[in-house]
Amino acid sequence: MKNKIEQIRNEFIEQLAQAKDNEALRELELKYLSRKGEFSEIMHGLKDVNLDLRKELGELANSVKLEMQAKFEEARQTMESYGKKSEFVDVTLPGEKLANGHLNPITLVQNELEDLFTSLGFIIGDGPELESDYYNFTALNVPPLHPARDMQDTFYIDSKNKEGQYDLVMRTQTSPVQIRMMQKYGAPLKAVIPGRCFRNEATDARHEHTFYQFEGIMVGRDINFSNLKSFLEIVGKRLFGPSTELRMRPKFYPFVEPGNNGEYTCFLCRGKGCRVCKHTGWLEIVGAGLIHPDVLRAGGIDPDVYSGFAFGFGLTRLAMLKYSINDIRLFNTGDIKFLEQF
Repeated sequence: MKNKIEQIRNEFIEQLAQAKDNEALRELELKYLSRKGEFSEIMHGLKDVNLDLRKELGELANSVKLEMQAKFEEARQTMESYGKKSEFVDVTLPGEKLANGHLNPITLVQNELEDLFTSLGFIIGDGPELESDYYNFTALNVPPLHPARDMQDTFYIDSKNKEGQYDLVMRTQTSPVQIRMMQKYGAPLKAVIPGRCFRNEATDARHEHTFYQFEGIMVGRDINFSNLKSFLEIVGKRLFGPSTELRMRPKFYPFVEPGNNGEYTCFLCRGKGCRVCKHTGWLEIVGAGLIHPDVLRAGGIDPDVYSGFAFGFGLTRLAMLKYSINDIRLFNTGDIKFLEQF
């Protein structure tokens, strides 16, 4: 039996050295290493010998089989690499056309806005999407139990601080980055902040739990409401055309005082009234106002020396308006048929 094992090993190595293609390797594998191969027959025959000899022969057979399998794998890899090196490539043939990806329409609008504001001297800020309760609410003049918190249905993270409070949230707005940038850069400051936000919304064609905002701040000496108005007029004309008009109506936001809604002439009907603007001739585009003194203090800026204004666009809403998209849920599907249209 021992001689038989050695004989099979030697035959296998000799024939393996003579194999010239994958078909020959396959035949060797079937003949020696398969479940019905010669080596398997020897292993089955060990049950007929005495126990002591069976143990010795079994160890030898296993060792030889492992050696044969290793040599077979080495020969197979060598043959595959040789085949790749010898493969002829005709470099004069036209190459394969690679399909181009498509940017999400939100990304297209974001890029356009970033180009606009960087040309006006703004820097682009970024911050964490998993935010502390302090930065998301308290530093923005929305302390605990403030009724303004009821305006946003927040995703709280199941993690408590030392006081036993849930103090981590998925940010409901990009405004926390305002505080972080004021703390980092101080005044004067001009910055825009695009980003993803999260709210516990009942999802439908106009509401989504994940959406994008684009906001900005300008902080300096003697900045007042007239500066804000003139600035928003410039932005509206750059975005929607030179004939665009702006009207501002009061609205409460806890982090600005006074606050307002900015409405631009509908860029589809040019103020005549259509389905998109609900036949008013105006589109509610931007929320804005002068930064509240408490917010400036939270950012480490003295409100007795500096003032500023803040503004914010619904980036998802802008994309829906610009590309006439009637279902907000399409943005997050990743559907290539949808993205190929842009």
